[in-house]
This record gives sequence, C-alpha cells and structure tokens, in this order.
Amino acid sequence: MGRPTDPSSTPAPVGTTAEPGLIPDLIARIPWPRWALITIAAAAGVLIVSCLLCVCCCCRRHRRRKPRDKVAVGLGSARSSTTTHLVQPEVGNVESNPGGPQQWGRLQLSLQYDSGSQQIRVGLKQAVDLRARGPGDTADPYACVSLSTQPGHRHERKAHRGTLNPMFDETCCFRIPPAELPQTTLQVRLLDSRCFSQHEPLGELSLPLGAIDLRHVLELWHQLGPPGTTEAEQTGELCFSLQYVPGSGRLTVVVLEARGLCPGLAEPYVKVQLMLNHRKWKRRKTSARKSTTTPYFNEAFTFLVPFSQIQSVDLVLAVWARGLRLRNAPVGKVVLGTRASGQPLQHWADMLAHARRPVTQWHRLRPPREVDQALALQPRLHLPLPGS
Repeated sequence: MGRPTDPSSTPAPVGTTAEPGLIPDLIARIPWPRWALITIAAAAGVLIVSCLLCVCCCCRRHRRRKPRDKVAVGLGSARSSTTTHLVQPEVGNVESNPGGPQQWGRLQLSLQYDSGSQQIRVGLKQAVDLRARGPGDTADPYACVSLSTQPGHRHERKAHRGTLNPMFDETCCFRIPPAELPQTTLQVRLLDSRCFSQHEPLGELSLPLGAIDLRHVLELWHQLGPPGTTEAEQTGELCFSLQYVPGSGRLTVVVLEARGLCPGLAEPYVKVQLMLNHRKWKRRKTSARKSTTTPYFNEAFTFLVPFSQIQSVDLVLAVWARGLRLRNAPVGKVVLGTRASGQPLQHWADMLAHARRPVTQWHRLRPPREVDQALALQPRLHLPLPGS
C-alpha cells in the first residue's frame, strides 16, 4: 500500500546529501519582500567590512606604541678631516630644559665680512621661543642691531605682528675697519612693539666679533640673554598720531606727549617738519612746557599734501629743549616716510592703509645726527596707496 515512486526521479547516490533547493526554500518561507532581504544583506556586509577595518586600525596603533630601541651616537665615533664653518642645528631637535635656567629664546644670525668694502653684513634670519612679557601669550617683536664702537648708528627693523617665532629675513650693513673688529661687539635687542605704552624688551644678544672667524660666511644659532644688559643710550620717547585724507590731501599730525627725557633739559617743545625731495618744505612747532621731563602737548597740525606727492615727503618730528648751555638744541628726532625703517615706516604704512583714521603710536627718539645721515643716505620705498 506504499506510495508509487516516480519513474522519472533519479535516486541520490549513497553517501551524498545534496540539497540544491535549501536556500531558495528558506528564502521562500520568510514572509518579507525580496527588496527588504537584499537591503538587510547589504547592511550586514557593510557592518562586517567596518568591523574588519576597525580591527586592522587597532592592530597598527598597537604596533606603533611599542618602544623602539634608541641608538646612542657618540661624537667621538665620527672621524673626518673636514672643518665645518656652517653651524645650523635644526629647530625641532633642540629641546628646552624645564628644570634649567630661564630661557629667553634663540636667534639665528648670518655674518659676512667684506674686507674690500670694509663692511660687515648682519643677516637676521629668525627667532624662536620668545617669551611674552605682557598680557596674553603673544607679542609684536622687532629687532634693533648696533655695534659697540658705533653707539649712534643702529638699524631698527620692522615689527612682526602676533608671533613669538618671527621670521625676519632682513640684512643690515655696518662699515668697520678690520683693525676695529677685535674690539667690537655686535648687539641685537629684540623688543615688543606697543602702540600706547613703552616698548617691552624681550631678549638681547652680545656677540664679540673678535672671537669669530669672519673669513667664512657664518650662519649661527645663539641663545638670547635677559633684557636690559645692553641697554642703549636713551633719548626719550614721543607719542603722536597721524591721519591722512587722500581726497583733500590733509595730513594731520597730533603731538600728544613725551617721556623719558633727560632731567637736565628745560622747556621742551616739538618741531614738526615736512621735507619734499630732500628740501625743507613746511614747519610747525608746539608751545614749550616748563620744568618737566614728561611734557603733555596735545597739539594738532594740518598740512596740505597732494595725493601725488605723498610718496615724496618725509615727516620729521624733533624734540628740542634748552640745555645746560642755555641754548636750544635738538634732543632726539623721529623720521617717517618712505625712507624710514622699523617702527616709523610701519606707522607711516598704517596711516596710508587706514585712510581717514588717526593712527597713534609711541616712537623712540633717535640721535639727531643719526637721523640727518639717514635722510641723506636711505633710498625711498614704494608703499601701496589707498585705492591703488
């Protein structure tokens, strides 16, 4: 009474379990549409691949964290007959010691002496790891370069805004005979530029030229010392504002105050002078202030300078006073314009860049003879004008 067998069916061989319809039967029994099953399979595949990638990343991180053996290299093992004249360690390889003495940063210099012209070229490359002495964690550093045998001659470079690692890339030259090199010391002072207060020193470098072989071009890193050790002769400071209106050609100079003047001076006042093409053009002066080394003026002067001539004028502010010989003499001067340098040039450029706005800043007074020589020797620079 058994069920009749289908003559067309072929019995499976003994020892095999072939079930060709198993997966289609399972899919047919699931009460979901086919597109849902395909979506679930794709999501599962993406999840598996993501897990594999995470496992690979964890294995790589674990391998990187394994400490590597450090190889100690001794300087005595290097044998060579070559003498190195270029000393330039990498910045990232020098680590500061937190437990050592207080650090003021480092300065990179290049020195080159030309015996034919008797000139030494001082290249300011960069400074790193300067210390901000004011509020905040930044500064506006600039450099003053001078020689000990030429106290009245110094180069003041432009300020770099908002950095403790300034890139200077500037060069200044000094004329010095070879016989004076052993007794000469190169002095570099880094200061923080302040618009409404005294410029704060950041660090200093004193480099005796007699201890250096200047027959080769040198590029050296030097550790900066604490500020105040090579303070130059102070002639005081002057605060004033500049404003220029290109449409009407009105140049307004407001002389505000001075400070740090010599106590032996009497009745200080300020002369404001415009020069056009090396010639005196227009002049004004403030009233004198008696019995004070910090006179307050707050006097404004307006000059008509056409827009076509603004690149050809020099503005000279000079503090005059009556000294011990009972006669008036210039105490110090500041020159602004396209032939200026350092902070005065930056102030002049800010005035042109911010037309119709007064720009106020403190300036260090320079020796009168030094300014007069600079006006005759320095070439003019082309500054961008508003609207150009």
